[in-house]
Amino acid sequence: MRGANLVVAGLAVAGVRTIFTLSGNQIMPIFDACNGAGIRLIHVRHEAAAVYMADAWSQLTGEVGIALLTAAPGFANGLSPLYTARASESAVVLLSGDAPLSQQGRGAFQELHQTEISGPLCKAAFRSRNASELGEDVARAIRTARSGRPGPVHLALPFDLLNAETETQSPPARNQFERQRNDPEPAAISSILVALSGAARPVVLTGPSLNASRAGALLRRLTSALDAPVIPMESPRGLRDPALGDFARALPDVDLVLSLGKDMDFSLGFGEPPVFSSNCRFMVIDPEVEHIERAKRVLDVSLISAHQADADAAAELLAEAETQSSRPRNEWRARIDALIGSRPEAASEHSPSGRIRPATLCREVQRVLDAAKDPILICDGGEFGQWAQACLSAPTRIINGPGGAIGGGLCYAIAAKLSRPDATVVALMGDGTIGFHLSEFETALRCNTPFVTIVGNDARWNAEYQIQLRDYGPDRLIGCELGDTRYDLAVVGLGGHGEHVADLNELAGAIRRALQSELPSCIDVRIEGLPAPSGSGH
Repeated sequence: MRGANLVVAGLAVAGVRTIFTLSGNQIMPIFDACNGAGIRLIHVRHEAAAVYMADAWSQLTGEVGIALLTAAPGFANGLSPLYTARASESAVVLLSGDAPLSQQGRGAFQELHQTEISGPLCKAAFRSRNASELGEDVARAIRTARSGRPGPVHLALPFDLLNAETETQSPPARNQFERQRNDPEPAAISSILVALSGAARPVVLTGPSLNASRAGALLRRLTSALDAPVIPMESPRGLRDPALGDFARALPDVDLVLSLGKDMDFSLGFGEPPVFSSNCRFMVIDPEVEHIERAKRVLDVSLISAHQADADAAAELLAEAETQSSRPRNEWRARIDALIGSRPEAASEHSPSGRIRPATLCREVQRVLDAAKDPILICDGGEFGQWAQACLSAPTRIINGPGGAIGGGLCYAIAAKLSRPDATVVALMGDGTIGFHLSEFETALRCNTPFVTIVGNDARWNAEYQIQLRDYGPDRLIGCELGDTRYDLAVVGLGGHGEHVADLNELAGAIRRALQSELPSCIDVRIEGLPAPSGSGH
């Protein structure tokens, strides 16, 4: 079997049916091998878009997301989304073409030490060395991406190996592609249950892979079983995540924190006063030794136990148990729910500029989400993205994740529609964000993935503008302005549907027409550039 066919056969055994890619010299053998293999190629306009789409695919389907890029410059274009996927705990495998092994060190076309570059961004990065082992390499990459804390893995595929004929006629068995699950020891679960039973005001914190969109049913079971609030955290703003409302106000009263895969980093004030009381105690379950060691350093004597195990496995075992708390925690749970649900007082709908306020825009969008049978909400961007996170909700949501990078929202929307063709996909992003991957509207049209993008257009990079305004004053604003651009017209030029809205009364009709168009759509809404609401975190 040819090496490229062995790679594709391995992907097929793993259940892969979609690859996000941008063509290039070194990966054309894999394109050829996909003929008749039952795997569709989603051909994008920029390599980063392929990795963003693989990220969203993983989040929405629970499968591994596959991105296929060509060597050197193509590979380099896809690096930034690896950082986002790692922070978002998304199981992604990046397959990159590579210079031939037979020409290594001789200055081959686009020769580059790719894995040395991608290594810090991934769980693992390695290069195939033998054509007959390509199937095993693919299995290792997928297995690693899925195991422990999910995350991206990079596999570089030398061009000569892809073209080589091998004696291997079939890929590894399916079980070689499956995750290696690490359950916590029964004693660890017992000790956690005992500690929780004696706590008056506990909270359970999880990372992105246990958010409501990916693990909603499990979180509800866990909350009920432990009689404790379970709070997923997935925002780069940490406790200042506007979707968490005033949750941080309760933390000084917390007496026990159980972390299920949530890193004890800046987003939690490093677990220290004044965010938490000096009397608060912590218990940690995490799949990575590095994170456990960090917890030991930052928490010191406040850490009463730490166990290496998979966060989701621990959550499932704990959800099967019933704790006997020293007293019911109904009031404590109700208090947490109320704090998370709190939002700033609604301001007047009228603004000095006459533009639409972000919260008012979001209110109209929420009506659309509420009316949809299967809504998927995507929030991306700086200030406007935070407004969307604060004001909007849907059973399935993707945001730009703890990494804090913007620009992937359009790519997420395409992957969302590909993964659930009957869903109503609504993406909100700022006018800065839409510029990153605007050309992917052509991809969306070509792939028949209609969705609605709502651009909050305030003609500036408003997150940084607000930093300048707050930290340096109104007389030192510099470099954050954008043009008076009509993004709706740009999308029409790419074949999609466009609407321009400057009057709130026109917004509902514009959204309705966008949905009815059955085209990738962009609604350019002129908004007041207001600072986003901020939670009460430190």
